[in-house]
Amino acid sequence: GYELLIQKFLSLYGDQIDMHRKFVVQLFAEEWSQYIDLPKGFLVNERCKVRLVPLQIQITTLGNLTPSSTVFFCCDMQERFRPAIKYFGDIISVGQRLLQGARLLGIPVIVTEQYPKGLGSTVQEIDLTGAKLVVPKTKFSMVLPEVEAALAEIPGVRSIVLFGVETHVCIQQTALELIGRGLEVHIVADATSSRSMMDRMFALERLARTGIIVTTSEAILLQLVADKEHPKFKEIQNLIKASAPESGLLSKV
Repeated sequence: GYELLIQKFLSLYGDQIDMHRKFVVQLFAEEWSQYIDLPKGFLVNERCKVRLVPLQIQITTLGNLTPSSTVFFCCDMQERFRPAIKYFGDIISVGQRLLQGARLLGIPVIVTEQYPKGLGSTVQEIDLTGAKLVVPKTKFSMVLPEVEAALAEIPGVRSIVLFGVETHVCIQQTALELIGRGLEVHIVADATSSRSMMDRMFALERLARTGIIVTTSEAILLQLVADKEHPKFKEIQNLIKASAPESGLLSKV
């Protein structure tokens, strides 16, 4: 019956779904060629096709970050974007700070480059030493088969910290695909930009309404260490102190 089916489903797919969701059981009705809802007390006495459908319910996103369950995504920080993207110098600086923090805390980093043959490689200022994956793409979203395979190799991934360009295209499409896969997404506002501040602003507003967390690099790094007694706190603190005063980018969120 109902409970047995749910238990079987969760034993097979429980690690891939949001356990806070509720489900409805549906039976494929041959006479109507579609699935119909079944009541909780149903009995099955012959072979049939059933499925569990997750119900969309509003869940508050807490946004807790721990190094062991976090991966950084660096999106398309490439040379050809330098003259076109607003505040590009600032987001390069902040992006490099985030990657330094990731190395200190042992956080995996995944990097994409949009059509590097035409748009160039990642800018030289950004040190990709130790990145788990650097992969070219033509798709706007970073969610490529190679990226999904890399994530599958990292146990316990819950949160993605996402930054790069452009906010309203590759960042937005990546974030939406990731939350569709049940991952929590943190977009670093001072490390993402677009050619147009209008596009950037409305993309961040839209993403925040979907439950994606729009935050800052300092908030991310300090949340990851969480405690002054963390063995890497001083090094993370020095990273933050060494950063230049922020430009007007954050005022454009």
